[in-house]
Amino acid sequence: MEGIIVVDKPSGMTSHDVVACVRRRLNMKRVGHAGTLDPLATGVLIILVGPATRLFDKFVSFDKAYQATMKLGLKTHSADIQGKTLEEKSFEGIDQQDVEKAFVQFTGEIEQVPPMVSAVKHKGERLYKLARRGLVVEREARKVRVDQLTVLDFSLPFVKFFLDCSKGTYVRQIAEDVGAVLGCGACITEIRRTKVGPFTIKEAVSLEEINANHLKRWIPS
Repeated sequence: MEGIIVVDKPSGMTSHDVVACVRRRLNMKRVGHAGTLDPLATGVLIILVGPATRLFDKFVSFDKAYQATMKLGLKTHSADIQGKTLEEKSFEGIDQQDVEKAFVQFTGEIEQVPPMVSAVKHKGERLYKLARRGLVVEREARKVRVDQLTVLDFSLPFVKFFLDCSKGTYVRQIAEDVGAVLGCGACITEIRRTKVGPFTIKEAVSLEEINANHLKRWIPS
């Protein structure tokens, strides 16, 4: 067997958990994924099967799109709702126009500091492993590109938004940085990846549905 499967990753599982599940369902050892999703996140996860695992670099370079929700007034150590609370502030007086103005500052080519809860390495160790031990280290800003950042729904304290961006863009960091600009803090409550390159959530299958018939050939252009 060879090819890719576009999986709709459920919340609560790591990307490695999804790979292990696909291995069992297809009875295949050579299975990998391209473009990690956090356990909190759901949506498009590209699974590579057999010789297609060689295409890893092609997939991780794709642009991506997300729908996410952030909660204003709450800052956590992981920049998401599951993290330890660091600060709570009032969001009184903030309206949708304020959020949209803040979004403008994070559209285009920007420099983003990777969150502590990320797979970026610091002196050979993943940041998220350091974060689990309660450590915070200096991180270098990286250039990323945000093509679209728009409000989908505004229901305080929650703001649902759409993000179309380059590889390496952290959704949770966008939320935390916007919260800092607004002066009230913010963290992510949900993230759903809706697109990876040409692959969309409409063609994604659930883990319960996966079988060999879902394998598709893909030849990079």
